[in-house]
Amino acid sequence: MTPIPTTLAAVQMTSGTDVATNVATALELVGDAVDRGATYVQVPEYVTYYGPAHGFADAAESVPGPSTRRFAGMARQRGVTVHVGSLLERTSEPGRYHNTSVLIDAAGEIVATYRKAHLFDIDVPGEVAHRESDAIVAGDDVVVADLGDVRLGLSICFDVRFPELYRHLALHGATVLAIPAAFAAATGRVHWEILVRARAIENHAFVVAAAQVGSTSGGLASWGHSMIVGPWGEILAEGGGDGNDVLVANVDLAEVARRRAQLAVLALRRPDLYGDG
Repeated sequence: MTPIPTTLAAVQMTSGTDVATNVATALELVGDAVDRGATYVQVPEYVTYYGPAHGFADAAESVPGPSTRRFAGMARQRGVTVHVGSLLERTSEPGRYHNTSVLIDAAGEIVATYRKAHLFDIDVPGEVAHRESDAIVAGDDVVVADLGDVRLGLSICFDVRFPELYRHLALHGATVLAIPAAFAAATGRVHWEILVRARAIENHAFVVAAAQVGSTSGGLASWGHSMIVGPWGEILAEGGGDGNDVLVANVDLAEVARRRAQLAVLALRRPDLYGDG
């Protein structure tokens, strides 16, 4: 099979409550990734604003909106696909928002949006408690986007705990799985790597997981350790637990088909036994 090379990048950063500063930092890091040859660059979840809910109203935007236009300008100028991991998107209901991922192609056009389906409502005593659904409205669509040779399956952070979503994405042709995140430090140290690599292994797909890192001024602590993982579960690039970082991996997309042929878990499924629900 003829190799289909591409260069994937994940941006790791610490967003705060100043939208303009966050976007400027993200754009600088995207530029660094492009300088290193990236053709697809993903930035983290809540990249434009990561802070307390009382700031959501001022930070939320429409899509397209001011921040997506700035990312689109970068995409068009540098000829790169930019994946805005997520931002707060306004809804018609006051005080309620979507956590929305926006995919912008190299022409600066929005080619896909995905609204986070599984919301971070957890209570681990002594570790972390949060109810994302208090302000965020869950999305209802599963999204696979065409990017030339790449078919990108979209997800956001807490979605990673629901393997049935990724199986659905793979069955609908996804060869690269996107998991932009702001993964909690308390659970990240024990679950993050295992979950990200598992989603790659069980679907024989590449995974790009750009993550928030460190603690914000409001006390939100994210695990970091952004990752790019291959379809055999191998870690191709990994960030640390503090500080901005840009991960880049040159990959051969034909590896997806090769591994799926060797260990044909998608074809050998038995939905007659357990269904798709």
